[in-house]
Formats: sequence, structure tokens, C-alpha cells
Amino acid sequence: MKWLGIALAVIAIAGIGIAIYSNWLANPRVADELRDSPQGARARKAMLLTLPGGRTIPVNFLREGRIVYAGADGPWWRGLRGGGTSVELLIQGERLSGVAVPIEDDPERTRDVFSRLRPTVPGWLPSWLDGVLVEIRLEDSATGSG
Repeated sequence: MKWLGIALAVIAIAGIGIAIYSNWLANPRVADELRDSPQGARARKAMLLTLPGGRTIPVNFLREGRIVYAGADGPWWRGLRGGGTSVELLIQGERLSGVAVPIEDDPERTRDVFSRLRPTVPGWLPSWLDGVLVEIRLEDSATGSG
């Protein structure tokens, strides 16, 4: 029982460490790179997503016409539940607006999109490690509607 407690404490500390590293060190550097080098190698795979509360995070994306897909690995996507939430995107220097919806109940569609969004993820990983698919329908910049 003592070892179980130690193992859980180590896991909790590691999780906190990863969260601190991601939010305060890695994400701001990636965000700066996406702003400073909009045609760079990283900008071809990652975008900046600004959530309703003003938080901006870099996420991998796949753009297919007027739809942009993102894979959510952290809890940030939960704020998008409820029928569509307005978000802002910065994709290769282009500022866009859209309505984001997490796709929680369509595993076949999620697998299909993730096969293009994240083609290098090992097939042996369990699907629950894939994260949640977020679909963003872009708004028409002239009219503000999708």
C-alpha cells in the first residue's frame, strides 16, 4: 500500500510538471514562433487558437476547405461544449474566426480525421490517448457567418 501511494504521488508530480512546462515554457515559445515565422515549418502543422476566455494555445491543425480540425490533448476543449463556441485562429499569418465544436460521439469520423491530422501516431496506442477531435467551421470574413 505504501508503494502505491508513492507511485501515485510521483505520477501526480510528473503531471503537474508537464502542465507547468507546457503552459509556461513550451507553449509561449511555440506561439512566438508561429507569430514570427508564419511560413515556417512549424506553422505548416500548428496554429494558434484563441479560446473565448482569451487564452491562446498552439495546436496541430488540418484545414480542409472551410473546416479546420484540431486534436485536443488537454482539458481546454471542454469549454467548447454546448453547440458551438466562437474562436479565433492564426493559421500561417492569417487571422480567421470560426465556430468550434468538440466531436465526442463519432469515433469513426474521429479516427478518419486523426489519420490525416496525426498520421505518425503509433497504431498500437489505445484510442483514448488520441485526444478529442475539435471541428472549427470558418466564418465568412466578409459577413461574419459560416
